[in-house]
Amino acid sequence: MHFDPALAARAAFQRAEAELHSGWDSIVALEERFSSNAGPAAREAYEELLAFAQRSPHAHSFQAFCIYITWQQVTEETIAHHFQTGMRLCEAYLVSREGKDMRDIEQITELYESFRAGLGLEDDDEHHEEFRRDTVKGGD
Repeated sequence: MHFDPALAARAAFQRAEAELHSGWDSIVALEERFSSNAGPAAREAYEELLAFAQRSPHAHSFQAFCIYITWQQVTEETIAHHFQTGMRLCEAYLVSREGKDMRDIEQITELYESFRAGLGLEDDDEHHEEFRRDTVKGGD
């Protein structure tokens, strides 16, 4: 990987404050619980962060933050579920580039490939090619 997902998560989280006015204190508390714990406590906070992200689809920096911390989950617990979650989050994020940070787009594209590789998916499979065709490219 050409970047540090933990540093990218921190930067995206800082940008997310401007997107998430209501509920920000709750988000901060969840992030603190996620980063300062391990095991079930961290997993519970992680799941709550993802649930909040699902309810906030236009909070692009927060969406990016959740993708980066999903990679952290993969490194803590290397199971297919985390790779699948990461792929799903990346696909949702990469459908449109409008209003999103270009660095996040590049890094999330790289993470998407890593999530796929972790599941043993080939670059040329049918779903992947269809996704690449349908994803808006820079300048579109």
